[in-house]
Amino acid sequence: MSLVVPALPPGETFGLLAEFGSPKELYHGCERVRDAGYKRWDAHSPFPIHGLDHAMGLGRSRLPYVTLFFGLCGAVGGFTLQIWANGIAYPIQVSGKPIFNWQPYMPVTFELGVLLAAISTVVGMLAFNRLPMLFHPLFGTRAFEKVTDDGFFISIEAWDPKFNPIETERFLKQIGATNVELVARDGGRVVEGRGSSEAGASQDAKAR
Repeated sequence: MSLVVPALPPGETFGLLAEFGSPKELYHGCERVRDAGYKRWDAHSPFPIHGLDHAMGLGRSRLPYVTLFFGLCGAVGGFTLQIWANGIAYPIQVSGKPIFNWQPYMPVTFELGVLLAAISTVVGMLAFNRLPMLFHPLFGTRAFEKVTDDGFFISIEAWDPKFNPIETERFLKQIGATNVELVARDGGRVVEGRGSSEAGASQDAKAR
């Protein structure tokens, strides 16, 4: 089920959702979250923002390596199959031409390489992004509906090692968030604004 719903650790809280007023504020907010050492978080925008991956501290994608590996596998496999079929299993000499003649093998070699590279790229992209995902806790919040229009958000997950409902909310407001919501694991808003601090405090008190 992790392909259609996120595989989340146990707990009632998904994390905090912070809204920012502009792409510039979101960009600088991502830099601050990155520098603060958070690991389980993401940025959400209605359109691509140039350099946001650098601001988030994301490394190079592993997808090109997947594409290269399966592309080479397809090319080598296609070339080897033709050698076996024409030179070993069914050797037929036509017009005095050599049985092993690599030039005619190039179209099939190229096509199989491209085919496997394309398929692996699509499948790898879906796997790395954990798609398709038919449900996510953020889908249940009313504020997050603006992410497809004019909303810019940062979400920090509750199982991040540095996550604390009170301190993390205070940190997000310090870096420019206009609104911070505590999001439930099953979707929807738990508390908005200052109330999330009270919720965090009550949870800490129960834990003690």
